[in-house]
Amino acid sequence: MKLSEFKYDLPSGLISLYPAENRDESRMMVINREEGTFKHKIFKDIVDYFDDKDVMVVNDTKVFPARLYGNKEKTGAKIEVFLLRELNKEMHLWDVLVDPARKIRVGNKLYFGEGDLIAEVIDNTTSRGRTIRFLYDGEHQEFYNLIDSLGETPLPKYIERDVEAEDRERYQTIYAKHVGAVAAPTAGLHFTKQVMKRLEIKGIDISPITLHSGLGSFRAVDVEDLTKHKMDSENYSVNDEAAARVNKALDEKRRICSIGTTSMRTLESSVSANGRLKANSGWTDKFIFPPYEFKICNALLTNFHMPESTLLMMACAFGGYDLIMKAYQEAIKEKYRFLTYGDTMLII
Repeated sequence: MKLSEFKYDLPSGLISLYPAENRDESRMMVINREEGTFKHKIFKDIVDYFDDKDVMVVNDTKVFPARLYGNKEKTGAKIEVFLLRELNKEMHLWDVLVDPARKIRVGNKLYFGEGDLIAEVIDNTTSRGRTIRFLYDGEHQEFYNLIDSLGETPLPKYIERDVEAEDRERYQTIYAKHVGAVAAPTAGLHFTKQVMKRLEIKGIDISPITLHSGLGSFRAVDVEDLTKHKMDSENYSVNDEAAARVNKALDEKRRICSIGTTSMRTLESSVSANGRLKANSGWTDKFIFPPYEFKICNALLTNFHMPESTLLMMACAFGGYDLIMKAYQEAIKEKYRFLTYGDTMLII
């Protein structure tokens, strides 16, 4: 398929700037692939679509405050540094994006806070990408505490407002555990303790896996031929327990639902030759777009995504291109809220 086939007009007024007042009261469009139907529900109704011994696979990555604002030495120019991933823990080497990039050259020093943290630019990686080394001699945990206090919640740029204190909690799933993401797995943002408890009482198995979401989700696809697009690599992990639970559900022909596209990428990156999920960890740059045969899941929960995004492409691969694009037009007509803090769809 071609990039232009995933274009649609998204009214700017439907881009949600704030989350729903209560996480589990976002709207949820339920898309039945077999019937080709849409139903309009509230997220907490998700419990009604699953039965005893069904499995939900969640991504338990934890977002850290990856956006830092600092000043360039001598000129004092304000610089934004977006931490992508730690390259070397001992040397405090990080892969970052900088803005404005034209002002940041190898050898420049950057100051954060009241000089609490200093970094030196040691390499160029892409037009906006740099490798920096933080000049810090203290304990590792003290360093991370400093990043935590100086950093800002990394809301996507399309949320055009200042970051607020509430975002630190709301741009995080309630089951977030392993620090490493710079983008939240947004489908999981709708879950509350109450919904989790109701799922547990009903006998539905919640199986955590981990994929540390990077900026690849937001990177624009700039080639018309999708086979030529390369995804950014992201670190993932599937443990033995999750693999065993999912495989048991596969054997028993239960419903297995991926909570979000990041969980789906992880699962599809860990499939064995005989079509079972294997415990695994590493890096994945798997790009899923139509046509694609999914090996593990038969249900997907995902938010409403940007036109021409890799996330929309995965939803179309899972739900069927025509049905999902029709669902998006229905969502626009019904004024669903789009993107990170928006509403969600359950594809069954």
